[in-house]
Amino acid sequence: MCGIIGILGNPDSQVAGCIYDGMIVLQHRGQDAAGIVTSDSDNISHRRANGLVRDVFRSKHMSKLIGSMGIGHVRYPTAGSGSASEAQPFYTNTPFGVSLAHNGNLNNTTDIINSLLEYDHRRINTSSDSEALLNLFSAEIQRSVNGRPGGMEALTEDDIFRAVERTHLRAEGSYSVVTMITGWGLVAFRDPNGIRPLFMGKNEVDGFTERLFASESVTCSALGFETDRDVSPGEAVIAKMDGSFSSKVCHAEPVHTPCIFEHVYFARPDSAIDGISVHGARLRMGAALARRVLKERPEHGIDAVIPVPDSGRIAAMEMASEMGVPFREGFVKNRYIGRTFIMPGQSIRKDSVKKKLNTIEEEFSGKTVMIVDDSIVRGNTSQRIVEMAKEAGAKQVYFASSAPPIIHPNVYGIDMPARDEYVAHDRTIDEIREAIGADWLIYQELPDLIEACLMTGDHNLVNFDCSCFNGVYVTGGITEEYLARIEGARSDAAKRESSAEHADAAE
Repeated sequence: MCGIIGILGNPDSQVAGCIYDGMIVLQHRGQDAAGIVTSDSDNISHRRANGLVRDVFRSKHMSKLIGSMGIGHVRYPTAGSGSASEAQPFYTNTPFGVSLAHNGNLNNTTDIINSLLEYDHRRINTSSDSEALLNLFSAEIQRSVNGRPGGMEALTEDDIFRAVERTHLRAEGSYSVVTMITGWGLVAFRDPNGIRPLFMGKNEVDGFTERLFASESVTCSALGFETDRDVSPGEAVIAKMDGSFSSKVCHAEPVHTPCIFEHVYFARPDSAIDGISVHGARLRMGAALARRVLKERPEHGIDAVIPVPDSGRIAAMEMASEMGVPFREGFVKNRYIGRTFIMPGQSIRKDSVKKKLNTIEEEFSGKTVMIVDDSIVRGNTSQRIVEMAKEAGAKQVYFASSAPPIIHPNVYGIDMPARDEYVAHDRTIDEIREAIGADWLIYQELPDLIEACLMTGDHNLVNFDCSCFNGVYVTGGITEEYLARIEGARSDAAKRESSAEHADAAE
């Protein structure tokens, strides 16, 4: 999971500061690395490195990022080495100078890299699927204009739409993308399934319509842009430096199947994804959990509903309201510790849980409490939270997950571990309850989660990608061989080995 942003400002503007602010808004989507590339009418400027946005960019860097358009990226790695060389945006000089920032994960990266070398005579520098996607798109632009005189002046919107259409035919997986063609404009496009979100906004300045593309709609309000709409599945949108704007769906049969985990965990609650309020979806998750509790255990005896901050809070509030049980804040969060889900390596993750949360003992002492979290993946965090509640004096600790049991790998950009590292792998609900130490455990049921993430009215959303819950991969082509390969790369053992190699290289 990553965060991407692109801004086309009026010709007299400098957009780097605005892109920086937008990346701060999107920092929750990736804490591993950050980068910005900007362009004026002739040149590009760039800065990318490992670390948080505030650490990667200092005043001396920002002053050198010149230009009225640019793109930015915050990285949460799902493939590749995680080294600084894989920080985005990526750049290729041919044709015309193309930069790219990508959120998602390609499932046929090896095939793309091989075909780029064989048919397009392009060799990429890293193992990153994002660099492969950049070179694939750039090769298709080159093919669209091949043999035509006139250089960049001859590059047309139809050339770009044709390149995106051919990219869709060659790429498999999830990809929301913002690209910048030096001195020409921005191009944003989304895979034909619309798995990862991509939103756009606009702003009128002295008769010029500035454009913004970003992973989440909250970026528009934070930066003072007027919200416009989501980029549709399979659609390409072009915003040129001369102020012109055009769009086209570049796939014959797009099918809208966005990732449901955006609503469960990743997206900010003040965002709307494909017209659906994340806040509203999480409220409905909590209401659905409350109905299940009242059905399965009407004499529940719960004294307080307590969220795991922050992503469990909204569901917990609505759950408490629906059940007529007090909502209480029992955990205090250290906000200077990052999101443990996206931290590499289990040892780092375990250590961070201890530093991240502390209990307010009077909210637990002598009480039966229901703790609500967004999901349970490995179970180590949940186990530690249950332990903390009991150490604070809780009489009984119940645990609720806003999501169903996670039992399958996510192959579309979420770095979930190998299957045998899931706490729900080959376990019954009662066995999971024992593993985390809870006195009672309740999971959201998948139909209730899907219903919570839909909305009534005029909306054409017909399905979600729920692959980590049901094993149904919406793009097809996901084989057991592929799953075994990515599990080998994502296991904690593989990450420890990779971290050790990077440490040795740095010495």
